[in-house]
Amino acid sequence: MDISSIEDIRLLVDTFYGRVRKDKFIGPIFIGAIGGRWPEHLDKMYRFWQTVLMEEHTYFGSPFPPHARMPLEKMHFDTWLMLWHGTVDELFEGAKASEAKWRASRMAEMFLAKLQYYRENPLAGPIP
Repeated sequence: MDISSIEDIRLLVDTFYGRVRKDKFIGPIFIGAIGGRWPEHLDKMYRFWQTVLMEEHTYFGSPFPPHARMPLEKMHFDTWLMLWHGTVDELFEGAKASEAKWRASRMAEMFLAKLQYYRENPLAGPIP
């Protein structure tokens, strides 16, 4: 079954972030950044992926700034992607599932590139 509804997105996001929280490598980073605001964060992620995958524009915002000051390196993004791809593959198959993995890969690539740019170019200004 492919990703076809907000219920599917909720299942994907909830399962994924359940795994993130348990991961010994990236879990502490997410738990530290989100603290007790998990319901708010998950709701934002439902809306983000609903906008990206279902083209129902419910997310408004910029996803990069909240991640900009986090101590993230390529290994963190690789772990995030491994968990995301594994969760998608376990729960879904089809065009939207493939798109979810492709979009997550591009997002991780872009975030890492932007983080590296700001770290290597202090004259570019503060990280957003």
